[in-house]
Amino acid sequence: MPLPSSTAPTTPTPSASAASAITPSDPLYARQWNLSAVRLPQAWALLPGAGNGPRGAPVTVAVLDTGYVPSPELGARAINGYDFVSSPARAGDGTGRDPDAHAVGEFAYHGEIIANLIGAAHDGRGMAGINPQARVVHVRVAAVDGTIEVPDLVDGLKWAAGLSVPGVPANPNPARILNLSLYADFIPLTGCDARVQAAVDAVTAKGALVIAGAANDGRDAGGYSPAGCRNVLTVTSVNAAGQRPGYANWGRAVALAAPGGDPTQGIVASSAAGPGGERSPNGTSFAAPHAAGVASLLLGVRPGLSPALLRSYLSRSAAPFPGGRCDPQPEHSCGAGLLNAEGALKLALASSLGK
Repeated sequence: MPLPSSTAPTTPTPSASAASAITPSDPLYARQWNLSAVRLPQAWALLPGAGNGPRGAPVTVAVLDTGYVPSPELGARAINGYDFVSSPARAGDGTGRDPDAHAVGEFAYHGEIIANLIGAAHDGRGMAGINPQARVVHVRVAAVDGTIEVPDLVDGLKWAAGLSVPGVPANPNPARILNLSLYADFIPLTGCDARVQAAVDAVTAKGALVIAGAANDGRDAGGYSPAGCRNVLTVTSVNAAGQRPGYANWGRAVALAAPGGDPTQGIVASSAAGPGGERSPNGTSFAAPHAAGVASLLLGVRPGLSPALLRSYLSRSAAPFPGGRCDPQPEHSCGAGLLNAEGALKLALASSLGK
């Protein structure tokens, strides 16, 4: 539930840093420790037009989650996509599938925060997003209680990437990046469900990268769908100290880690329904959109990058964890390292691929 190529350049060393950094004026930015942890201020400074704020070609990201919440942080860049919750009883809106992806119920904020983390404007309003140029298409796949049925997830995946789904109008805003801060319910947690794997393979062949949260059970992520599927960039959480919180799933299926926070220090974000207009949740749900946002920055400067190259650049540029690992127990692994936006963007900019 919600909650590569041999001609590619070598990975920059951590000391190969930008001489400058961008500092957004948004009032929550000073508390957004997660952005500096993955070197976003240095990455923004590398983008075309950086002196006036991050620039790059607009990239569409799909957020498959609890649904659409109008966001002052994104304005018209937040798109009300489609509601794939097929059961009227579970949908909470009195209907089954329909063209209105509005979020319903107590978990409505979940998809809203993920979208804001990816794309909130740098306009002095609230928080700073990772890619303030990104367009976010909301695809509702979670029922009012947050649970997700496999057929709804499968069709949501296909539609988000621009593939046809019987009985559903074509997506006018197909996405290159699909953020899934969720896992499918009502199936055994013993490996990737074959139906989800087939959908992931189809959208990957279409040229879209699937990024998933590792889930929050403190278990091996390989048993979950989509976290345990092939062709998925699976992201687990670290806290402000760069260590894996006890809730965060781990294992060989995990590609890398990103800030997800812990109960003592979460991920500060704007939320229309939050007390004072903000929330500070924690979880791998909020680690995954860091990678999705950075992937969209890479596509903004190299629009032709394949899903395989995006996965490669994000993984190869990852920074070492403090002390060399995210957890004292070696089997509780967190992938290649901590997401490094600056390093990944340098790889993309240095490459002749994907132009």
